[in-house]
Amino acid sequence: MRGGASLLFDLSISILLAQQEAAPTQFGPLMPIITIGTIFFLYMFIIQRPAMKREQDARNNLLNNLKKNDRIVTTGGIYGIVTNVQLDSDEVTVRVDETTNTKIKITRNAVQRVLGSDGKDKDTA
Repeated sequence: MRGGASLLFDLSISILLAQQEAAPTQFGPLMPIITIGTIFFLYMFIIQRPAMKREQDARNNLLNNLKKNDRIVTTGGIYGIVTNVQLDSDEVTVRVDETTNTKIKITRNAVQRVLGSDGKDKDTA
């Protein structure tokens, strides 16, 4: 009986050694790096890129629909009311003070948010 168990043990050891010898691939130690790189590129093209495109489309929509009397906030944190939009020169005139009628000119890209009439974001209102 003892001889049969030892034969089974020797056979299982030889099978394990044979599997270990057949394991090397042509990529060798680069395989984890290739796997991580593949996962990264799949993440970028499946998840990140469409999200960035949606954000860019929403931003372009906001800037293209900018009109007179919109309440806005600039990227610098200045609150104001749009008095004039010049699409050809990419310029927006904003009234920042009601009492003195102070106006500033900014580029359309400097508009961060368009607020509703109550001073809150149009998206959340």
